[in-house]
Amino acid sequence: MAYDVAALEKLIEQFQKIPSIGRKTAQRMAFHVLDLTDEQAQEFANAIIDAHTKIHHCALCHNLTENELCPVCESVNRDHATVCVVEEPRDVLAMERMREFNGVYHVLHGVISPMNGIGPEQLTIKNLIERVSDGNIAEVIMATNPTIEGDTTAMYISKLIKPFGVKVTRLAYGIPVGADIEYADDVTLMRALSGRSEL
Repeated sequence: MAYDVAALEKLIEQFQKIPSIGRKTAQRMAFHVLDLTDEQAQEFANAIIDAHTKIHHCALCHNLTENELCPVCESVNRDHATVCVVEEPRDVLAMERMREFNGVYHVLHGVISPMNGIGPEQLTIKNLIERVSDGNIAEVIMATNPTIEGDTTAMYISKLIKPFGVKVTRLAYGIPVGADIEYADDVTLMRALSGRSEL
């Protein structure tokens, strides 16, 4: 006899829609929600609804914000002449976590991927070119992921920006700190070698 509670199954299915969440993890999350008090469950539901209705894209960099501009774009203490181009808003969080970058960002919301039907027009590339054309940007740092799509997107954007006389750089990729060279693959070693810096 099958054990099936419709509301529970629906909750599990919703959690399963989250990327990288499998059935067992979705079940654990669903049972956790069921263990919440009514007040805690309402807070959880309200947090989802608030995030969905209040958060939108920054008018300038397309990062997530509740205001017209995100806190980074609003800050007078940031270097607005240096723009770091990233694929997704979560990449901004990663960059901010290291507390070393003082410039601003531009979020593409994806990468060029013809196999998935994503071309330049589906991304915020046009908005980036408009920012560059204003003449206030000195350097654009391409911080897309080191994938074929990420590299293709970086090269495509670089070609569009070069005519404006703006410096375009790419994040160096290579061997992680604490890793052994013998375990690195050929592509990683090649990138580490080409991205070497003077001591």
